[in-house]
Amino acid sequence: MEATLAAPGPLDVSRTLARFHLWGEDPANRLADGVFRRAVRVQGRWHGYELRWAGGPDDARLTLRLPGARSARAMDAALAEVRQICGLELDLPAFYQAARREPVLGALVPRLYGLRPTLMPQPLEMLVGAVCAQQVNLRFAFTVRARLVRGFGTPVAVGGHTVYAFPDAERLARAQARQLRAMQFTVRKAEYIIGLARQVASGALDLDALRGRPNDEVMRTLTAIRGFGRWTAEWFLARSLGRGDVCPAGDLGVRKAFGHFFGRGRLPSEASVRRRAAAWGSHQNLAVHYLLAGQRLEGATAGGAT
Repeated sequence: MEATLAAPGPLDVSRTLARFHLWGEDPANRLADGVFRRAVRVQGRWHGYELRWAGGPDDARLTLRLPGARSARAMDAALAEVRQICGLELDLPAFYQAARREPVLGALVPRLYGLRPTLMPQPLEMLVGAVCAQQVNLRFAFTVRARLVRGFGTPVAVGGHTVYAFPDAERLARAQARQLRAMQFTVRKAEYIIGLARQVASGALDLDALRGRPNDEVMRTLTAIRGFGRWTAEWFLARSLGRGDVCPAGDLGVRKAFGHFFGRGRLPSEASVRRRAAAWGSHQNLAVHYLLAGQRLEGATAGGAT
């Protein structure tokens, strides 16, 4: 089966999806040779799909292919994932209009035109990824996450390649801490992941229901889980639910980006980052994404790390 869709507003697909290989391999989200591959589960069965694209940011055309699939429901589920992963629901034109009033953002928009945040469609995948990234650099976070996905995920063949469906809650709930320790998770991180999975598998925690709740309720629900604080909850709001009025100001990388563009290299406090970001209102999420990408871009231009 095959379907096409056009992006509402500018979309630089290659730059948007680049995060899936910036810091290492992601077996659940394979990006290689201009093709993005992933698997979606429908009625208990995994379907691998391929995403290709053509055109520039102002006329991007996406082609989604599900080899061997005959279910319209599977295609609908894959299309819904692609819309999230490409951030198609985010109002980029409105952000660009607002960015004109901010010299730093206004200068970044032409350089990063069409860039959108990738929103993870499965909330468990997002939260486990956040645990992997707690207090470590992103390259190491990607490494341990890839080990977890390969160790507990389901291999799915698609287009002559293999992607690993992200492990479901039931599978992770049965994991032993020593198995995760062998993958270089700390004892606490192993316990956090298994504890989260057990709550989801038992029905005590309904992550899908969070989509319809206001930010403060989502924050309260997530921070009540052992190992999940404000940092994780804010990234979940931003990168899973796509809430615009969120700035993960406690993130060291975010603070460094604000210091780079607004503080002459000095690291600002979390409070000062929140004050500045609050002025952007419903565009905070996109603004933060552009600042982080802009800092990487300038580091690469200067010959630094990306």
